[in-house]
Amino acid sequence: MSENTDNIQRLIDIMAKLRDPDGGCPWDVEQTFASIAPHTIEEAYEVADAIEQGDMTALKDELGDLLFQVVFHAQMAGENGDFRFKDVVEAIADKMVRRHPHVFGDDTVADSEAQTVAWEEHKRLEREAKENAGNSRGGDKPGETAKSALDGIISALPSLTRAQKLQKRAARVGFDWETIIPVAAKVREELAEVEAEIDGGDPDRLKDEIGDLLFCCVNLARKLNIDPEQALRHGNAKFERRFRRMEALLANDGKKIDDLPVDEVLEVYWTQAKREE
Repeated sequence: MSENTDNIQRLIDIMAKLRDPDGGCPWDVEQTFASIAPHTIEEAYEVADAIEQGDMTALKDELGDLLFQVVFHAQMAGENGDFRFKDVVEAIADKMVRRHPHVFGDDTVADSEAQTVAWEEHKRLEREAKENAGNSRGGDKPGETAKSALDGIISALPSLTRAQKLQKRAARVGFDWETIIPVAAKVREELAEVEAEIDGGDPDRLKDEIGDLLFCCVNLARKLNIDPEQALRHGNAKFERRFRRMEALLANDGKKIDDLPVDEVLEVYWTQAKREE
């Protein structure tokens, strides 16, 4: 066996021992797919944060934590007789070969943009194959909707990411503005509708309009080739950095934020924190 194979098997064995009702870890034994899922999502975000920070030591650790989540789910599935870790590896290896015929076959692609189009087409064909297989087993149900260009976009994605995916999928069938000008105008229109609802006193209508505004902002980012999740992470980091610096500046003057009117805090300390950058 290779060193990598030995290490993977060691991790699988550790996971099996943790899940063993006879002498394993009580916490690990009690877990289910549903209880572990939030941890899996959290670990993926911690991987993204390590990349954002440029911390390779942290990235190594976080990738290990994320891999452990995969082994955890595979162990539980194996206990149920559904699949094992080797089946997960085999499935993803087969998928990568299938979706890269220009590497593992005779197809050619012009560039990365063409590959993205081809990748989405492979995914579409795979979805259709699954649907057809389900239908052949009697999968049609009364009241099922017709196939949609939006099929396959899972609802559990972060909302900004899902909005972007919905818009990209709609754009592929021609439902999109040709230029950015009407998109920017739509953002202003939705902001005006939010402002019109502020004094209305109807929280449901206001929430609806805020949702429309955020969706349009995602569309604007998409048209500018900016990932909205990444842009918001940068925005969050910028706010946190400036806020913490503002707190330090206030502390140097023997003050706290709530000692002063907010206008003075913004004008003096927040402005200085921004200027220092």
